[in-house]
Amino acid sequence: MEQKLDILAFAAHPDDAELSCSGTLMKQIELGNKVGIVDLTQGELGSRGSKEIRSSEAAEASKIMGIHARENLKLADGFFLNDEVTKLKIIEQIRRFRPKIVLANAISDRHPDHARASKLVSEACFLAGLMKIETTWDGIIQKAHRPEVVYHYIQDYHIEPDFVVDVTPFYERKEAAIRAFKTQFYDPNSDEPETPISGKDFFDFIKSRMIGFGRPIGVKYAEGFTKERYVGVTDLTHLI
Repeated sequence: MEQKLDILAFAAHPDDAELSCSGTLMKQIELGNKVGIVDLTQGELGSRGSKEIRSSEAAEASKIMGIHARENLKLADGFFLNDEVTKLKIIEQIRRFRPKIVLANAISDRHPDHARASKLVSEACFLAGLMKIETTWDGIIQKAHRPEVVYHYIQDYHIEPDFVVDVTPFYERKEAAIRAFKTQFYDPNSDEPETPISGKDFFDFIKSRMIGFGRPIGVKYAEGFTKERYVGVTDLTHLI
């Protein structure tokens, strides 16, 4: 059945949204918005943990964030395609949740899945608004729906943001949501292989990135986003 959301974040892998935009998601929830996440893959190619463990970690992170819905499309990690079949799966979720705002992966990043997911979700958002594309959910033909806007969060590579969101009050919960993926990050007792995100200093990187985004607007921590079109403003006093 349909479950109307205000904001829907798509992520190539479980933990992408937590790492990059969970502060924003939690802030919007506190403001009264309904928020969900759709993970494209189960992260099964990750060097540490397993897809089953990743699923339970994602569930724990979801509880910490307080999101209203989470779905995993179980596409092939590392090998999903930007093709008709895949786009239709994403269109189904867009029409199911009917968000005003979609957040998607970074437009360019170290992991090739991120940029591919970024373009895939952006194109699916447009196509979801075309009435002649037919999809069903729970046996019911879905109505066309196009989100009002798509924004892209920033991940491993630095990208100059088009705007940033003050998430200072949510830093501790964001870190807790990330740490819910405990097999992925630093554990002195783990005998699993080291990865670019499993080092002891990785959370210093996360924090310094957020400090860097926050400093220009005079706040402690912020998350950055890029836009696909210019942002409309109805009240200058809402800008800082």
